Amino acid sequence: MKIIALGASPSTKSINKKLATYAASLFENAQVEVLDLNDFEMPLFSVDREAGIGQHPTAQKFLDKIASADVLVISMAENNGNYSAAFKNTFDWASRINTKVFQEKPMLLMATSPGGRGGASVLGIAQNLFPRYGGNIRASFSLPSFNENFDVEAGKISNPELDAQLRSIVKQFQSESA
Repeated sequence: MKIIALGASPSTKSINKKLATYAASLFENAQVEVLDLNDFEMPLFSVDREAGIGQHPTAQKFLDKIASADVLVISMAENNGNYSAAFKNTFDWASRINTKVFQEKPMLLMATSPGGRGGASVLGIAQNLFPRYGGNIRASFSLPSFNENFDVEAGKISNPELDAQLRSIVKQFQSESA
């Protein structure tokens, strides 16, 4: 099984990338590829720019990565209650090539933030919209207060209850996908 993991943030210290990487590592017998959103940088999407340059080849590369996956593990960064601009731009370019951006791949959708709500706003937005774009969301998870609940050096959730919750979600996800 191949897993594509993505933290939907361009930050080189993305807490969502750390969470997605950890969650993907919990799947048994999986090959994990962690994507860096910075590898899919494109000019700001607009219909005028698209009319001038056409479909962006980097957006196709993003779609090809999604196509190569058996499972998607995506953790959404929350910027002012919504997607990061970098993720939204990649998503916008990709959706012009294939409206089913996520290609019906089974998805573990997550979010985290330094605050106590754990990216709840962006997670809700994604849960509502992704199915319209081929998002086959099988499970979701929110990690509140990232700095208190995640050990960055160890690369894992440090809160035993939250770690057990994510492990249970992954185990159930994997058993349903078998």
